[in-house]
Parts: sequence; C-alpha cells; structure tokens
Amino acid sequence: MTTLSWLGIVRLGLVQTGLGAVVVLTTSTLNRVMVVELALPAILPGALVAIHYALQAFRPAWGHGSDIGGRRTPWIVGGMTVLSAGGFLAAIATATMTSHVALGIALAVAAFCLIGAGVGAAGTSLLVLLAKRTNDARRAAAATIVWVMMIAGFIVTTACAGHLLDPFSPSRLVMISGCVSLAAMVLTVIGVWGAEPSGATVAAPPAQNRSASFRTALLQVWREQQARRFALFVFVSMLAYSAQDLILEPFAGVVFGFSPGATTKLSGIQHAGTLLGMAMVPLIGALYPRSRGNLQNWTIAGCAASALALAALAAASMVGPSWPLRETVFLLGLTNGVYAVAAIGSMMALVSRQGEKREGVRMGLWGAAQAFAFGIGGFLGTLASDAAHAVLKAPAVAYASVFAVEAGLFVVAAGMAIWVHRAGASQYADHAVFDDAKAAIAGGAR
Repeated sequence: MTTLSWLGIVRLGLVQTGLGAVVVLTTSTLNRVMVVELALPAILPGALVAIHYALQAFRPAWGHGSDIGGRRTPWIVGGMTVLSAGGFLAAIATATMTSHVALGIALAVAAFCLIGAGVGAAGTSLLVLLAKRTNDARRAAAATIVWVMMIAGFIVTTACAGHLLDPFSPSRLVMISGCVSLAAMVLTVIGVWGAEPSGATVAAPPAQNRSASFRTALLQVWREQQARRFALFVFVSMLAYSAQDLILEPFAGVVFGFSPGATTKLSGIQHAGTLLGMAMVPLIGALYPRSRGNLQNWTIAGCAASALALAALAAASMVGPSWPLRETVFLLGLTNGVYAVAAIGSMMALVSRQGEKREGVRMGLWGAAQAFAFGIGGFLGTLASDAAHAVLKAPAVAYASVFAVEAGLFVVAAGMAIWVHRAGASQYADHAVFDDAKAAIAGGAR
C-alpha cells in the first residue's frame, strides 16, 4: 500500500477540522447558552459532556468493527455522520429548553450520546488509517498537522459562531449548528476521498480478524504487554495533561488577582505555547534527521518538561504576583505540546507493530484510555483543589499542592514511557525466538 503524500495527510486533517468544529460548538457554545442565556445549572452541560466521554468506552468495539471490514473509510464517514447529526440535535435540544426544559434535556441526552459515538467511531478509524498510510519518518509531522487542524476547527468555529450568534435567538443557534454540521460532512468527504483503496482492491483482513468475537479480540490485545502498558501510560499522562484545565484560570484569579478577561488571555497564551510545542517536534526532526523517528525520547522529554512546568506553577502559587506567570503558562503549553504530539506519534507508530491485525481494537483501547483520562481529569482537578482548600485553608498552598501532584503524575508518565519501550523490546525478542524455532522445525521436517 502506497504511503500518503503531504497533501494526503493534510486532506485527512480536514476530517479532524470538521470533528473539532462540531465538538467545540456543543461543548463550549451550547454550554455557555445553557448556563448564561437559559440560566440553567452548570451541572447540566457538565453531565452532558460526561456522557460524551463515557461513550468513548466503546472505542475498542468500533475499532474491531473496522478491523473486520478491513476498510476504515466507511467508519470515518459513518462516525462523522452520527457526530454531525448529534451536534445538530444538541442545538435543537438547547433551543427546545427555552420553552420545554424536560423535553430539551431528554433530546440533549440523546444528542450527546450520538456525539460520543460519532467521535469515537470516526476518530479511532481516522488515526488507524493515518498510521497505516503514513511513512515512519512523517508520523510526528502528521500528528502535528491533524491536531493543529483540529485546533483550527475550534478557533474558526468559535470565532464565526460568536459573531453570528449576536443577537442571540434559538432559531439562529439551530441554523448555525446545521451549517457547521453540513460543513463538517463536506470536509470529511473531501478528506477521505481516495485516501484508502476501494473495496475492489483493498486487501482482505486476516481470517482471525473476521472470525473472532469482539471479546476475544479485546482480550488478545490486552494480553499484548506493550499495548497494555501503553494504555496505562496514556491514561496517566493524559490525566496529568487534563487535570489543570479547569483550575488554571481560577488559580490566576484567586492568587494573582487576574480579571476574567486577563484569565481568558492567559488561556490563549497557553494554547499558543501548545501549538508551538507541537510544531517543534517535526521541525527539529527536519533539521536533525537522526532525531526524527525517536518518538520515545520526545515523549519522555515532553513528560519530564511538563512536570517541571507544573512544578514552576506550584512555586508561582507560593511566591505570588511577583512570579512571571504568563511566561510559566506559556512554558506549560509548550511542554504539553511536545508531549502531546510525541505521544500521538508513538500511538500511530505502535498500532501496527503486531502486524496487520487488531489495529482498530488497539487504537480504540488507547483512545478509550485517553477519553477516560480527559473525562475524569477535570473533575479530579477541581475536586482536589476544593479538598485542598478545605484542609489547608490557604488558597495558594492548595493550588500549589494540586500542581505538585500533577507534576508527580507526569514524572510517573515519563518512567512509564521507558517501561512501554522495554515491553516492546522483550516482546519482539520473544517473537523473533518463536519465528526462529518455527523455521528450525520446518527445516527439520524437510
């Protein structure tokens, strides 16, 4: 199978752009409308987003489905169709809440179930297809491209929706959501067109992929030492990555006295650092080709550097307003970006290491671990902050303790990245011994 050109990688990134556009409209804009315009409890959009993450538990099952069929494109297009429908239904549900709250909430629950299913089905198969069709030397750059394009979907959608929603009306919200969902489908079709061989030319999936049940397939993947360890690494590192999301702005307001506008700008500084960090890995790889394929070292370095940045935030909590907070937050974004793109590149590199089998289940397992970490990371971060406030009574010390714990998680994750690599080395050595034994037996038989 031929590898993707740079244009092909960018085209697949369009799917991520569409995915990001639909998701950010439902998790950000609709969240604000429910809480501000409709004066509903903040726990409602929080619970709806939690439903979206809970559905990610089925990622391995959707990956298994694409393994059985042997083609990823139908799952990408089908998943994006479900996601787009869910996004549109979520807007209708929000509009319905203006007159019938109970009915609107019921529709919203159904909508966020569709959103979670669509994201899981499309996202899992998209990453498998990208991993299978991308040259080893381009994987870090490919990971950067598709994630930057997803963030671009966030930025463009929120900017356009924010402009078009004024003055706010339920019908205007539904119209904008419908346009975003339609645009996402158009981008998806453009992105996957010709990216995978047609049904007539694609190689048939291995017989074991077609015959095994999902439970059997999942157990087989879980028995793979490297796959299991990488799932645990993804969970721990993404937990550390996401736990500060909901406490960074309150921390800046309480300890440093930042206004709401200033804390929003602080988040922008962090995102800018993240984009630069993501761009650094493939850029340095292009300048120094020997470092290009060593994603394990980049992952370890990203985790360790993120731990240092969080330790600096813990120190900032204790020092107070004289600390260069903006620079520290930019550094956190930069190191998080390096970690994220290296981890995603590693995920793409490892998914096919066991050969042409169980790729969808393997990617689904890792995607589910990531989603679980994101789903509980924000909750645990705020819970830990509240608990520290209650016990320690001093906000600065409370925030410092939470940031220190997150730094510790990243240190653990850096160690786990080495642990994952060692599992792979021993696993492949075992396979080599087994293959040599088979060859010797076959030779003796002859």
